[in-house]
Amino acid sequence: MKEVGLITLAELNEMTASMYGNMVKAVVDIERGILVVDSELHVDQEQLLLEQGSNQNDLWGINLYPQKFGSDDFIEFDSMINIRPRQLNMSRGVENEEIKQRIIRLVMCKVSK
Repeated sequence: MKEVGLITLAELNEMTASMYGNMVKAVVDIERGILVVDSELHVDQEQLLLEQGSNQNDLWGINLYPQKFGSDDFIEFDSMINIRPRQLNMSRGVENEEIKQRIIRLVMCKVSK
């Protein structure tokens, strides 16, 4: 598990081989601009960020599919940590379109070809 300043698609592809074959789990802190990747569970990444001072309301779990970079399928919004009735997010996805767009912008700033 690591916090990412910048990461390449090649690095993400390497991570897929050791974990899920085609996917890398990640958690973003949309307020602090942090991306954490490469862990078996989103909750482990979430816990790391909470220990580093992140606010629970700002953390969102996603999956990255490096081979789909450049398409809408590159980022999958699906994680158990996203279920938050208090924030009106009742599913594993990200229901708020503004939050989704913030996540996309953050990820695209951190991942390079």
